[in-house]
Amino acid sequence: MNARVLVCLIWLALPVHAQGFAGLGQGGDGYTLPEPNPDFSFPTDHGAHPDYRIEWWYLTAFLEGEDGQDYGIQWTLFRSALTPEGPQVWMGHFGLTTPDAHFSGERFSRGGVGQAGVSPAPFAAWIDDWQLAGPDFDNLTLQASTPEAAYDLTLSANGPIVFHGEDGFSVKSASGQASYYYSQPFYEVAGTLDLPSGPVEVAGRGWLDREWSSQPLEADQEGWDWFSLHLEDGSRLMAFALRGGSPFYYASWITPDGTLTPYYGDALALEPLEKALVAGRDVPVRWRLRLPAKDVDLEVEAVNPQSWQSTLFPYWEGPVRAEGSHSATGYLEMTGYE
Repeated sequence: MNARVLVCLIWLALPVHAQGFAGLGQGGDGYTLPEPNPDFSFPTDHGAHPDYRIEWWYLTAFLEGEDGQDYGIQWTLFRSALTPEGPQVWMGHFGLTTPDAHFSGERFSRGGVGQAGVSPAPFAAWIDDWQLAGPDFDNLTLQASTPEAAYDLTLSANGPIVFHGEDGFSVKSASGQASYYYSQPFYEVAGTLDLPSGPVEVAGRGWLDREWSSQPLEADQEGWDWFSLHLEDGSRLMAFALRGGSPFYYASWITPDGTLTPYYGDALALEPLEKALVAGRDVPVRWRLRLPAKDVDLEVEAVNPQSWQSTLFPYWEGPVRAEGSHSATGYLEMTGYE
């Protein structure tokens, strides 16, 4: 059997329904579990942690083209351990959004054969010829393509890594499901998008999330709404709501120098204002986001409401603009809309 077909079938066999979106509420028995007061070690922790069940390297960037239009890109590498002692599988996602089109792609690989992996120093994360790599985590290049579209970008960080939750221990439920979670939200991004209409030079801001766990969700948490925003004053804001029987709200307020303050529960309010029919689903594409402790009251709107990732576990992911108490650009991810 073709190795890619085999890996795809393995992913399809993972428990999904009634165990959280994409099986992320599946029990973590036998795997290493995140513990409070983590002691991160860099550059080692930029690499893989195979004793944990699930892990990702997740990059988004809001870009403005030389043609005056808004664009967005997403590139993600996922690693999953099928058993505590067993094989590793890898999955890569590609997303490129324009105001009137969205391009998505997906690749699979099994571990241990050189087709996919991550090395911490010099940093490289790859699956086949899709690659995010550079001399260190703050200076990277990204190349990926599908038959319809491609991007070739450089990323340079002008601020520090930040640690969500309690020093990187990010709780996701009242009963204590958690992950290790840090981000580099200070990338300046520039390069070229190759579109069916031709190449476009772009520049903007990027955000890279690193997260790993063995059961990051409760079994009844059906999906999430996640925002990453670059505000006009240089602050950053990450916020998410986990939906389902055990809802959970969290926000990180990040000052221009990288100081992070966490907020939980009622400190964050997310209200869907408008839905669109996307891939046969009603999906919120305009939101009100409030964080009163920082005088934030924003209306967040999708650049392209049809930013649907038609992947094995489908979801919505695309660039957004926000106005209100602040002006902001960034990204929105929404999962679990069946």
